[in-house]
Amino acid sequence: MDQLSQPAPSSVPGERPLAVITGVGRPVGIGAGIARELAREGWDLALSYWSPYDERMFASRPHQVAEIAHELRGLGAVVHTVEADLTDPATPARLLAEASGGRPIQALVLSHAESVDSSILDTNVESFDRHFAVNARAAWLLVKAFAEQFPEGLHGLGRIVALTSDHTVHNLPYGASKGALDRIVLAAARELGDLGISANVLNPGPIDTGWMDDPTRDALTARQPGGRLGRPEDVAAVVAFLVSGPGGWINGQLLKADGGFSA
Repeated sequence: MDQLSQPAPSSVPGERPLAVITGVGRPVGIGAGIARELAREGWDLALSYWSPYDERMFASRPHQVAEIAHELRGLGAVVHTVEADLTDPATPARLLAEASGGRPIQALVLSHAESVDSSILDTNVESFDRHFAVNARAAWLLVKAFAEQFPEGLHGLGRIVALTSDHTVHNLPYGASKGALDRIVLAAARELGDLGISANVLNPGPIDTGWMDDPTRDALTARQPGGRLGRPEDVAAVVAFLVSGPGGWINGQLLKADGGFSA
C-alpha cells in the first residue's frame, strides 16, 4: 500500500475503516471500480444499489451485486450490501444506519445517479423531479445522515466525495441536478469542517461503463489528449487518495480528473 494513499486510521486499533459507496450495481461501473480500489487499500465497505434502475438502463442481472461483493471479500474487505431506492426521502438515513452496523462510517462516496437523456423541450416533470430526488435531494440527506453519525473521536478523519458531470446539453435533468449536487457537497466542506469532515466533488469526464455506442466512443476518444477514454480504475485511484489520511487536506474543491478532456 502506497504511503500517500493509505486509508484514514480507524477508531478501533487493528480494525479497517468503513466506507459507504452508493451506486454499486454493475461490475463495469465506476462505483464498483472505486469499491475494488478501496478494498485493496484497506477499507471495509457498505455498498448501495437499486436493481430497478440498473435493469431499466443497462439490462444488468440482479445477482451482479452479489458477484461484486464476493470479489471484494476476496480482497480482504468486510462487505455489506443494501438495496436502496433513493427516490424515497426516508432511504438515506436507513441506508447509513444499516451500513454502519454500529461502527463509525469514515467515508461517504456518492457515485449513484439517475441519468436519462432529455432536452429542454422534451423533459417531462416526472423525470425532472426524479433526477433531483436521486441526484440532489438524496445526496443532501446522505451527507446529513453521515454528519449526524460521525463521532467526535474521529476528528479530521471524515471524508465525502461525490461524482459529478459537465454533461448538460440534451441532458437537462441530469446536468441540472448534478449542478445542485455540486453546491450541496461544497457547502458541506464549510458547514461540516468543525466536525473534521472534508468534502469534495470529482468530475471524471466521460467514462465508458457500457452506456456508449461506437460513434460516441470514437468521438469522445478523439477529444482525449492521451488517445484513450478514462476507466473506472482511473477514477478510483483519485477517490482513494481523497478519502485517505493525507487526502483530507484537499477540501471544498470541484476537481477535474479527466485525462485532459476538459483542457
